[in-house]
Amino acid sequence: MRELLNKWRFYGLDESQYRKSLDKEFSQNISSLLKTNAVIAVLLIGFLFIPVYLDKNMTKALFYVGSGAIAAFLYFFIRYKYHEKHQENKINKNIIYTLIILSYANVISYGIYMGVWANPGHIAGSFHAILISALLLFNIPPLFYYCLTICSTVIFIVIVAIVKSPLHYNIDIPNAVFAGVISLNFGWQIIRNRLFWVALADKIENERDTYFDQSTVDELTQLKNRRDFMNMFQRALTNHRQSDNYLCVAILDVDYFKNYNDHYGHPKGDECLRTVGIALNNLQNKLNIYAARIGGEEFALIWFEKDAVNIQNIASLVNNAIYDLNIPHEKSDAAPYVTVSIGIHVALCGSSNDINTLYNSADKALYTAKKNGRNRAFISFPEHLRIESLRETA
Repeated sequence: MRELLNKWRFYGLDESQYRKSLDKEFSQNISSLLKTNAVIAVLLIGFLFIPVYLDKNMTKALFYVGSGAIAAFLYFFIRYKYHEKHQENKINKNIIYTLIILSYANVISYGIYMGVWANPGHIAGSFHAILISALLLFNIPPLFYYCLTICSTVIFIVIVAIVKSPLHYNIDIPNAVFAGVISLNFGWQIIRNRLFWVALADKIENERDTYFDQSTVDELTQLKNRRDFMNMFQRALTNHRQSDNYLCVAILDVDYFKNYNDHYGHPKGDECLRTVGIALNNLQNKLNIYAARIGGEEFALIWFEKDAVNIQNIASLVNNAIYDLNIPHEKSDAAPYVTVSIGIHVALCGSSNDINTLYNSADKALYTAKKNGRNRAFISFPEHLRIESLRETA
């Protein structure tokens, strides 16, 4: 029983899916309120000539004006108070539900007046069926939908029984009950299907994001991979901020990693690379630099700097972070622990859009760092920058 009740409450979806889908579609209620009230206001004011000139009925005309004015007020109130906020999810849902009740009450009141009070000698059950379908425009919880539908149907039946003769209410009341039952069933199904497609679209989007992440993340180290590095490199060249002075590209290589693999075995080699990846990821979060594994034991960093002195500081931090992991490396000629050599190329932001030139310059700097003894960083830059204080840090 509880399972059936939850299925009804959540439109046949999981509770989390239902709430997420309803929240995502909630802004549609605002659009529906605007459209509904705009249509009502235009129609009632536009057809005001019917009670004024054709029926010569000022009471009916006043009802036209009153319902139209209420619809117009609700339209402008919603438009100027909430329409621009729905993207920010700062709207009180209870207020929106109250506005739905007011709009729906205005529609039903007009329908009851036209179908019962103003035309007691005519059958109006079909007219009521059209009016209660206005709720299908909104994405609302089933209990709220059922309450509004049942209440409007009961009110219609009571007024029909009071005002109309048995000849007419014997037809109107069954029609109203039938319309209410059909509305309850079809309304639940329609809103369910609407939320189901939202949940399905959300699921597809999440799966797409997952597959995209898998295609851009290195499985071993959980850093970004070479594909993402090249995309990020291109974005860095074209989207740098004017406040940034230097673009820094670094290539890191684990020193004597082949010897490490041969001596300790490939499983230990994978564990070593994974640990280095974790260390670089921590630095990435701490220093706001981009880190990726671009192949084998090679890693890459990209970041912007305003002060050239900080480039050397970051190079030292990276070297020390890897050394301080204290991963034993008996076959290294650089140190008793695992270390990295770093080649950094510094370019003035906006001076070049050639990825290959900048990458090759960083690679040459890495070769120089290795040639000079490894476990160090070598910084290169175009001669016109004249940053003579930056060359190498051990």
